Amino acid sequence: MNNVLYPYRQKSCNFELDWIKIELFFTLVCEEQLWIFYTLLLQPKPENAITIGVSARVLFNMEKEQQIYEQQGMEEYIKYQVEHETQPFSPGPAFSFVKALEAVNTRLRELYPESEELFDVVLMTNNHAYVGLRLINTINYHKLFIERFCMTGGNSPIGYLKAYHTNLYLSADPVKVREALEEGIAAATMFTPEKITEVSETQLRVAFDGDAVLFSDESERIYKAHGLDKFFEHEKTHENKLQMDPVILLYSFCCLQGPLKGFLEALGKLQKKFYGKGQRMDCPIRTYLVTARSAASSGTRALKTLRSWGLEIDEALFLAGAPKGPMLEKIRPHIFFDDQMFHVEGAAEMGTVACHVPYGIAQRITKKGIHDKETSSAPQES
Repeated sequence: MNNVLYPYRQKSCNFELDWIKIELFFTLVCEEQLWIFYTLLLQPKPENAITIGVSARVLFNMEKEQQIYEQQGMEEYIKYQVEHETQPFSPGPAFSFVKALEAVNTRLRELYPESEELFDVVLMTNNHAYVGLRLINTINYHKLFIERFCMTGGNSPIGYLKAYHTNLYLSADPVKVREALEEGIAAATMFTPEKITEVSETQLRVAFDGDAVLFSDESERIYKAHGLDKFFEHEKTHENKLQMDPVILLYSFCCLQGPLKGFLEALGKLQKKFYGKGQRMDCPIRTYLVTARSAASSGTRALKTLRSWGLEIDEALFLAGAPKGPMLEKIRPHIFFDDQMFHVEGAAEMGTVACHVPYGIAQRITKKGIHDKETSSAPQES
């Protein structure tokens, strides 16, 4: 804390920069805006952080503004934003998730004051900077620790995601999500339930589907092409491969990796920092595997694969085809990832903030309902 309160004690040798920090510190004290100073000082470097790219339309509720754009055009949209730039947006579906990330960061800073292995949220929007003031004012109003903004003026944000070393990208635009996945960036389309379930303010809870999310869609392809019996046979055969020589093992793992495996790895890396301080039972990050697989016939391979990757999952729920919504209602995750819209819709109906991962063979099937409602083009927001 001393390093925060007295910036001239920082390790920096830049005397002029340190005095700028001191001047800023006392200015913000007078304006009762000291939290802004803390945000600036504690911002991690992108290469060291776990970077979460979040679009403006999932972080905040911008439905009215979206309607103005679609019905009246860009100029009326810009005019409305400027006229209302002092009025903050209300929270969107990603808001509680971002707040939970900040809660984890607070705990990490208490245990590791010098570490930059923290969550770093970047606000991504293809809004023009001219209308970005309302977003900045909203960030300040809600006292969110977000200093990195990317306003692309109508261009795709995908190239910037790479520059920020993004570990996860959340958007309301499925087209941009697919672009990110094609570039090897973990990404998902986030949907807004009609009524969002209340979630923990002190523990980040993240739930994952297995196939085509953490793992590849190879097993799902076999099931759809050859039926359930061949699927069980395939799982049993490859379950045994986990005990084979390292070359075959490595090949098997490469086939099994799904688009969000890296994000689970990043969460696990932070979890181990808490475990190292004896806080396994009080860890502010908890992960869940919620899969339609059955435990006895196809669960072994999933758990062995995670173990062989060096990844821990806190809770594994094998539902054997049962609906996921009721179980997610009990878990109350901040975010749930699935590759099938059927499960995304079921989760949303129960109040869970669910994200669609458009990866794998399941995407060849046209979905209805919530998917149709949310996949319309939205050029002013990513």
